[in-house]
Amino acid sequence: MKRLFLLALLLSASALRAADTPPNIVMIISDDHLWSDYGFMGHPQIQTPNLDKLAKESLTFTRGYVPCSLCCPSLASIITGQYPHQHKVTSNDPPIPEGMAKKALAKSPHFDEGREIMSRHLEEAGTLPKMLQQKGYLSLQTGKWWQKHYSRGGFTHGMTKGGRHGDDGLDIGRKTMAPIYDFIKEAQGAKKPFFVWYAPMMPHDPHTPPQRLFDKYKDKTPSEPIAKYWAMVDWFDETCGDLLKHLDDNGLRENTIVVYVTDNGWITNPKTGRYAEKSKQSQYDGGLRTPIMIRWPNQIAPKMSADLASSIDLAPTLLKAAGLEPTKSMTGLNLLDEAAVTARKTIYGECFTHNAVDLNVPATSLRWRWIIDGHTKLIIPDRKNQPSDVTELYDLQSDPTEEKNLAPEQADKVTALTTQLDAWWKP
Repeated sequence: MKRLFLLALLLSASALRAADTPPNIVMIISDDHLWSDYGFMGHPQIQTPNLDKLAKESLTFTRGYVPCSLCCPSLASIITGQYPHQHKVTSNDPPIPEGMAKKALAKSPHFDEGREIMSRHLEEAGTLPKMLQQKGYLSLQTGKWWQKHYSRGGFTHGMTKGGRHGDDGLDIGRKTMAPIYDFIKEAQGAKKPFFVWYAPMMPHDPHTPPQRLFDKYKDKTPSEPIAKYWAMVDWFDETCGDLLKHLDDNGLRENTIVVYVTDNGWITNPKTGRYAEKSKQSQYDGGLRTPIMIRWPNQIAPKMSADLASSIDLAPTLLKAAGLEPTKSMTGLNLLDEAAVTARKTIYGECFTHNAVDLNVPATSLRWRWIIDGHTKLIIPDRKNQPSDVTELYDLQSDPTEEKNLAPEQADKVTALTTQLDAWWKP
């Protein structure tokens, strides 16, 4: 009995220490990266040794998803824990006024006015770094960031001053890692927990890898654009290795949660080097699926999980780990609650136009809604923006690249899943 009592005291003291010293958080977000383009996900050529190692050390969801296959709204969902129709940042850019050329928008007052509205929507939704300030966190933005100055997202430190999708922040990874290392040193000196947003524009185009990495892949594919993209993935992996090594070298591994996700997928057109169909901006898994990893040594047991996970789960998961409660608008799960994750069989998402139709009414920009139930995926097009599209139904287990539309022959399943989708959000 005495030994049990002492053990209880030790566990209680440990819990108190954990509450007093919340974990540091490093979020790694790749950009335009196909879900299968990793060694640990089975790619036969691309080498990602650092991410492979992270996957082995993490609770890794191989069937992770983002709700939207477009950078800006996807990133907004990661940082708010909300779907685009909730936080209202549905698109990359504001509407194009009638009669205005697309190229002229960025230099017009309409663009600045629209971006201001989008930034206000994000602030009103609430962001993870802003909420973490309640626990004394310092937070750093690097890489992709669309919502004007980094402080609009609740970051205490950052690189982006207000450019369209990152300005100075886009130097991270491609040119330097120093801003992250300097920030971590500052946070350690202040004895503050820290949150790092590492969202480099990698492997995103321009695909300009180091020559040594291009040479590594150029003879493994007849397409130079594909070789350049593969080399970009390899280069991105190297930067992740540098970041993770820095944590280790500074004694930060044990009390730092490392999270990995991508903002949306990418398939290289072998001729043009641009994105192919069924990837970025599409309603298909090539644009929506991503591995999701969470590493927290001695707190989370490493495991490869085939359970469904969504990027909207990340904010509530991290808030819980930091000793905070998710907001009522966060409908995602705590991914560390194994029973809840295993019990969930259905996830949802929505894709929108590149330029918004009405910045204050999400439904006006809707292209598709989708639902995955088990391994069955239903895609419903919006008749306003996709008038020629048909309803699509796929068995992702037998048809992961979504080639055979089963909707015409499985009308009952389409009806049942449409009812579920409408119960989630019916515009």
